[in-house]
Amino acid sequence: MNAAEKLRLLLARPGIIVMPGCHDALSAKLCEKAGFSTAFMSGFAVSADRLGLPDTGLISYAELLDQGRNICNAVSIPIWGDGDTGFGNALNIKRTVQGYAQAGFACIMLEDQIAPKRCGHTRGKSVVGRDEAAMRIQAAVDARNEGADILIMARTDARATHDLDEAILRANLFHEIGADINFLEAPESEQEMRRYCAEVPGHKVANLIESGKTPLLPHEQLEAMGYKIAVYPLTLLNASIVAMQNALHGLKTGQNSPKTLSFQELTETVGFEDYYREEKRYRF
Repeated sequence: MNAAEKLRLLLARPGIIVMPGCHDALSAKLCEKAGFSTAFMSGFAVSADRLGLPDTGLISYAELLDQGRNICNAVSIPIWGDGDTGFGNALNIKRTVQGYAQAGFACIMLEDQIAPKRCGHTRGKSVVGRDEAAMRIQAAVDARNEGADILIMARTDARATHDLDEAILRANLFHEIGADINFLEAPESEQEMRRYCAEVPGHKVANLIESGKTPLLPHEQLEAMGYKIAVYPLTLLNASIVAMQNALHGLKTGQNSPKTLSFQELTETVGFEDYYREEKRYRF
């Protein structure tokens, strides 16, 4: 069973899917070891991890694809991938979708921002016109229907640039075109979240960022509203930065010892025990 088939089975089951974000192969493995059924490769997190740069369209298709290939190869759970704006016109978008499918992703997220895009919870966003937004999702759906076995998540950022009415209109349009999942970015109140869920059919994503624009509601409440997926794209990146800053402060000042794994725990986490078992099979 490939990644897309696994994800379709997950989506068919009752209940909300809680999905952490990952930014490299190790964070993806930690998600899997913690018992999560799926994870999301965040473009924000990959740009920060790989380049040390903000999510403002600076990372390239090739860099995201390379990072995603490593992530998908490291785990058996289905991985969702941030495809930004698709990196060009309709033919570019089809190539992007095909590339993500070949890399092993279960789903690709595509959005309606003007390139260079930026994180949905930051300022300065702008979106393409409705016709071009529809073209992007149509191209992605065509690539899927022509053989790229991957799900399409269609995102709109029109809530910030226009209003909730336009964002809901676009979400419905993307659903009608054939997107498997739709994602209205950054609703700013519980009321807006409820309206989105009530007026847009299909699988819907709640994007939950600590101190972001969207309220962090309990999973049970999100499910009751009509959300199928609750994604936390930056939680692991955020927590890892805090942990590294604290460790560096402790090392620099000598005032406290950083909290760390034992060396045995560290080697097990990165896979030494699995390597030793496999190595033993080929000893003569």
